[in-house]
Amino acid sequence: MARTKHWLTKSEPFKYSFDQLVKDGSTRWDGVRNYEARNNLRAMAVGDLCLFYHSNEGKAVVGVARVSRAAYQDPGTEEDWSCVDVEPVAALAKPVTLEEIRGRKSLAEIEMLKRNRLSVTHVTAAEFKTILKMGETEL
Repeated sequence: MARTKHWLTKSEPFKYSFDQLVKDGSTRWDGVRNYEARNNLRAMAVGDLCLFYHSNEGKAVVGVARVSRAAYQDPGTEEDWSCVDVEPVAALAKPVTLEEIRGRKSLAEIEMLKRNRLSVTHVTAAEFKTILKMGETEL
C-alpha cells in the first residue's frame, strides 16, 4: 500500500473557505495556473491529506482535507491544467498562524515558507504532525 503524502493548499477565505468546504462536503480544487503547483496536484493520490491554509485574510492553517479524486483535466480550460477533488476531514481546534509556523524551529524548512507564492506545496509527515499538534488537533 502506498504511503499517504501530505500537502498544503492555499485559498483566500473570501473566495473559498474551509467552512464552505465543510458545508459543501467536497469540492474541485481547480483554477491553479502555476506549473509547479499543477505538478504538485498531479502528484496527489486519493487519500493524501492536505492542510487547508487561509491566505491573505487570516493567514493560518485552519483545517485538514483529503484528496477524494486524483488529478484530472481542469474543466475550466482546454489548456493543460489539472485539478483534484478534496473533502473535509477536520477543522483545527486552534488555527495555526503564519507567524507561529515561522517561529517554530522544526518548521524552518517547510516548503510554504520557501515557495510562498505556490498555492499547492508538499509537506513532510513530520511537518504535518507538528502543525496538527500546534493546532491542538488529532486525526
